[in-house]
Amino acid sequence: MTILVTRPSPSGEQLVSRLRQLGLAAYHAPLIEFTPGRDVATLPDRLAACAPGDLVFILSQHVVGYAHHALTLRGMAWPPALHYYAIGRTTGLKLHTLTGLPVTYPPGSETSETLLRLPDLQQVAGKKALILRGNGGRELLAATLAERGADVSYCECYQRSPIHYNGSEQSAHWQRTGVSRLVVTSGEMLQQLYTLVPDYYRTSWLLRCNLVVVSERLATLARRLGWQDVRVADNADNDALIRALQ
Repeated sequence: MTILVTRPSPSGEQLVSRLRQLGLAAYHAPLIEFTPGRDVATLPDRLAACAPGDLVFILSQHVVGYAHHALTLRGMAWPPALHYYAIGRTTGLKLHTLTGLPVTYPPGSETSETLLRLPDLQQVAGKKALILRGNGGRELLAATLAERGADVSYCECYQRSPIHYNGSEQSAHWQRTGVSRLVVTSGEMLQQLYTLVPDYYRTSWLLRCNLVVVSERLATLARRLGWQDVRVADNADNDALIRALQ
């Protein structure tokens, strides 16, 4: 049994390293890479324009890195009077470690639905809600906050770009190396993997693999595409993925 990890760098390499330390065969083939977002340079001014008590949402660990770098370049700290919310524990702890500021995040799964159930977010009328994200995604979060009366805006802190492979060559290689388990951490990457693999390898190999994903939403998409053996990790961090793979 060989595990193929498609999670982007550096988390993907870290996961593969930990799996190998546990005696498992694992390879890394990232499907996307990251570059600075088109709005990230404007972030310092946009944070400075927020009033005390306004809301800032951090939707991934990558946001933290790119946003913090943009603030550092301007010699600016994260404003302490704002309320910071992270999509999950790993992202929240990363921001807290860098800033020392309190960061609220939901228990359990890292989804917009879980975040929106936090008691603090039920009454947000009249507040600004600045959502820090990549290029696209999390529209449900913005729409729900707007319905609750918040003034919502986005800041694109990074961009996701696909990494291109030769589908036939890569599929043949993965099959030869005995890949029978796949780790995919977003719907975008799941669709990309499905499209990358040609029809022959898709039916004879890809859809027969055990697939580990990070949410029920992803599992539903996977089953719709044709996977039968799908397992949902209890969170999106590497610890949860390792538990799901053991």
